[in-house]
Amino acid sequence: MTSRSSHRPATSLHSRRWGENRYVYPVISRRSKGLSIGVNLNPSGQCNFNCLYCQVSRKAKPAPDKIDLGVLETELRWTVQEALGSRLWTRRHFATTPPEMRRLNDIAFSGDGEPTCVAGFDRAVETAAKVKGELGLDRVKLVVITNASMMDRQPFQRALPILDAHNGEIWAKLDAGTEESFAKINRPHSGTTLGGILDNIIAVARGRPVVIQTLLSRVDGSSPSPREIAAYCDRLREILQAGGKIKLVQLHTIARPPQSEAVEPLSNAELDAVASIVRRAVPGLPLETYYGT
Repeated sequence: MTSRSSHRPATSLHSRRWGENRYVYPVISRRSKGLSIGVNLNPSGQCNFNCLYCQVSRKAKPAPDKIDLGVLETELRWTVQEALGSRLWTRRHFATTPPEMRRLNDIAFSGDGEPTCVAGFDRAVETAAKVKGELGLDRVKLVVITNASMMDRQPFQRALPILDAHNGEIWAKLDAGTEESFAKINRPHSGTTLGGILDNIIAVARGRPVVIQTLLSRVDGSSPSPREIAAYCDRLREILQAGGKIKLVQLHTIARPPQSEAVEPLSNAELDAVASIVRRAVPGLPLETYYGT
């Protein structure tokens, strides 16, 4: 019997399980416009946010994840070599990948929780940089997808020069324009505030351009209000006016089933409308939209 998932587009399949791997998984990413090798440092689901739209259950409190750097290196090397050869594209889910997306774009720290929460995060980044360098992948990006809450902590600060030296890119989450919406949507566990997130983004973006990732959704039947969108535009301007550099804003909506039934994806037209407002409010800011499925 052919599974239903085998008929779905490769870009809609985002399983973080790959064979016997503990940490590493390949995925065809719309935002990367090609193959992204994911690094999931949080297989237990450890996270300091409980975002309303997340597809990972946070009902149980997981034990802190500990990274086995030897396993991580082995899995990364094997998965990258699969991608560089032809074997990956014959495997189920990847056989339908369009030719133009059959390229290795990045190694991305993402997964079932906030990667920068994990002890030894900087050593994991160093391991990925080592594998990338030894395989001659200078043009392949080293991406950290983060909720930006831990960017002022030492593990992240120690990782910054490694990222800067190895074609690194930071994708920082900014899902709200007001503290009220931030608390409602991102639901941080540690008392983190939107103001603290902005301070972290600004501090890092002064030294290198960052990508801003924003997920917009309908909550309890309501789309983001005009006041909230205006406040979000204010936050983007705040980053720029403080000397932060924004490489790109990624506006997207829910593409995979969330744990909460309170949230739904925005329609394509709604997402386009928000994008138009942002473009008018912050002229010249590069922006891309990614629709739900």
